[in-house]
Amino acid sequence: MVDAPKDAVATRHEKYDELIAAAQKQTAIKVVVAHPCDDASMRGVAEATRLRLIEPILVGPVERIRRAAAEVGFDIGGVEVVDAEHSHASAAKAVELVRAGRAEALMKGSLHTDELMGAVVSSASGIRTERRISHCFIMDVPGHPDPLIITDAAVNIAPDLDAKVDIIQNAIDLAHAMGAEQVRVAILSAMETVTAKVPSTIEAAALCKMAERGQITGAILDGPLALDNAISPEAAAIKKIASPVAGHANILVVPDLEAGNMLAKSLSFLAKADAAGIVLGARVPVILTSRADSLSSRLASCAVAVMVAATKRKAAVHTVQ
Repeated sequence: MVDAPKDAVATRHEKYDELIAAAQKQTAIKVVVAHPCDDASMRGVAEATRLRLIEPILVGPVERIRRAAAEVGFDIGGVEVVDAEHSHASAAKAVELVRAGRAEALMKGSLHTDELMGAVVSSASGIRTERRISHCFIMDVPGHPDPLIITDAAVNIAPDLDAKVDIIQNAIDLAHAMGAEQVRVAILSAMETVTAKVPSTIEAAALCKMAERGQITGAILDGPLALDNAISPEAAAIKKIASPVAGHANILVVPDLEAGNMLAKSLSFLAKADAAGIVLGARVPVILTSRADSLSSRLASCAVAVMVAATKRKAAVHTVQ
């Protein structure tokens, strides 16, 4: 096995460490955790609690939760545990607690994503808002200077133009919550020229015009851009693309879920990037972790939720005033 370069090892998790440190300056948030019944999910909850990122409410079969906590050495004596018979019931009960105003975020435990998201988007009992729900990966890519937000690679399969407006706005709001000084959005396609032969290039051009008209706010948009032109200043210079976004994007908007999923997993498995995940557009941020996520990724997902919740809290105070 070839060892990673020393500089790559030194910078691993650096961006996540900065996110967690920033989140620790905020007030810990109440988080409902749906079905944390295995080592991986419970370990993430335990460490996020220890770091004062979250104050958990654990929902699921009580005995299984106690066993999982004992296995990772997590003392839940002072933690609220809400009994639910199985994973579907855990999802429903967790969302019910959010609807009741008991928490500022919802976290996936060891149940399937579809189970949790089904409860979130339920028309009768879910926590949807007028904004389209979408997912963001926050990628910590070794050797890349800033976290990369990729959207949407997990929720919206083939979003239309109107859906992409919300997907982009969710990502922009996330970047601001994370403290980005300037948000630069690249609308990705296979090329940087607009052509009727590639529909995603037309959508990219339309989205940029919508941003010019104030239909998308808080960022600079450019597109269509190929991936290399979006993140590499050298590639953008070779193509003679003059844009404040080209080569410096911190949000990458993909044409569809398949493209986004492949991009995120390529970065994870080929570039050894870590991927934190969060769902936005619901009443509260949803911390969406995978069974394969590292502890660092789980903590970064919690940290991002803390910062989103803090931004919502500040906005609510300004609205009241």
